[in-house]
Amino acid sequence: MKQLTIISGKGGTGKTTLTAAFASLAENAVIADCDVDAADMHLILKPLILEKEDYCGLEVARIDPKLCIECGKCREFCKHGAVTEKFEIDPYSCEGCTVCIIVCPNGAISMEKRISGQAFSSETRFGPMAHAQLGIGEEASGKLVSVVRSNAKELAEQYNKDLIIIDGPPGTGCSAIASITGTDLILAVVEPTVSGIHDLKRVLELAIHFMIPAVVCINKYDINEENTRLIEKFCTKLEIPVLGKLPYNDIATKAMLQEKTVIEYAKNSELANENEFANKIREIWAEIADRLIEDPNELNEFNKQKG
Repeated sequence: MKQLTIISGKGGTGKTTLTAAFASLAENAVIADCDVDAADMHLILKPLILEKEDYCGLEVARIDPKLCIECGKCREFCKHGAVTEKFEIDPYSCEGCTVCIIVCPNGAISMEKRISGQAFSSETRFGPMAHAQLGIGEEASGKLVSVVRSNAKELAEQYNKDLIIIDGPPGTGCSAIASITGTDLILAVVEPTVSGIHDLKRVLELAIHFMIPAVVCINKYDINEENTRLIEKFCTKLEIPVLGKLPYNDIATKAMLQEKTVIEYAKNSELANENEFANKIREIWAEIADRLIEDPNELNEFNKQKG
């Protein structure tokens, strides 16, 4: 079973557009939406939920009013201001550090689990899908990403799929790390802006650190072709292939409004630039599919050279 993760240094670069398009082109894949803080793959794929499970993230403190003597120790030592004047715990301020439990002289405080979101196993028109939704203001998104990936593996085994396509979260934090560890290939999507170049460097450093092969797609390359050349030069220096350059096009917005992938939308389009855009995605997918069946030792060679 192979795993491909599509990530970017920032949101809005086209990760989900590409992931959904790849899902429509892959023949035997499971889709995993690991952008749990702002999941939106379901807007395109319209999944039919088969199973739902509650996700419990960080534990929060709870004060037993029958045991509390209102001495104020918990409020004094809580650095997060989670203890109210009525000696109740504000669940959105509590960080689960357990200091209040340590200082409470009467054992009135305990930790309890709290539902922080839900994880789903679903069916789409392109096959099984694992996804999740983290509650507003909740933390530990990296743990929920791990749950989604675990569910995706179970779906792949259940339906005899040989590929998992992962829509990763933006950035380089714990949720992004959880979405790439153990995968076979990373596709980094970047726009040719100053911030885009900066964030791409961080993403590729992450890939090199975890010794995961990476390739790059430059989206909206024609909005700043000078920056596009800088990205290509940087990738050449790292020996990381740029698999494709997509021009600026509003086809992604049009397709999403109709709840379709770019590939589906282009089939009924008479505009040459929209069909060309879809064909470029097909070419990128063909390159990725070829690399996923290559010898993983060869794919990792560029990482080994960097020690």
